[in-house]
Parts: sequence; C-alpha cells; structure tokens
Amino acid sequence: MLVLPDREAAEEAAERAAEEQPLEGMPQIVREALAGEDDAEDAQWLVVLEDPDGVLDRAALHALAEEYEGWVETD
Repeated sequence: MLVLPDREAAEEAAERAAEEQPLEGMPQIVREALAGEDDAEDAQWLVVLEDPDGVLDRAALHALAEEYEGWVETD
C-alpha cells in the first residue's frame, strides 16, 4: 500500500503503478483519516496494491511513493 498526501498524487501513482508493475487492473484508491484526527485536512490517500504472489518490485514502489512525498506501508 502506498500512503500519499493528496488525491492527485494518489491517482497519478496508481496509474504509474498499473503501468509499471504486474497488476491485474487498476489499484484501489482510498482516503483515510489519521488516527485521532477529526480535521479533513489531516487525511491520507492510500493506493492499495494486491500482491498475493509477491511479484511486485518493492524497491520501485518505494521510489514511486517517495516521488510523490509518500511512503510504502506493509501489513
């Protein structure tokens, strides 16, 4: 999952991930408020990437997230 600061960054990163990674379809984009925050400004945008077979290039995903001032969150 990529954690990004705004919707535009999430949409662009999702498109690039779909082009650059062996994904089936477009990744899901979800908005999530930070724990304990009520202000809508304090929300993060998540790009959910399914990788049950472990085939995604994690280094490339980290680089992609950093380009958009975000990071990769793993389960």
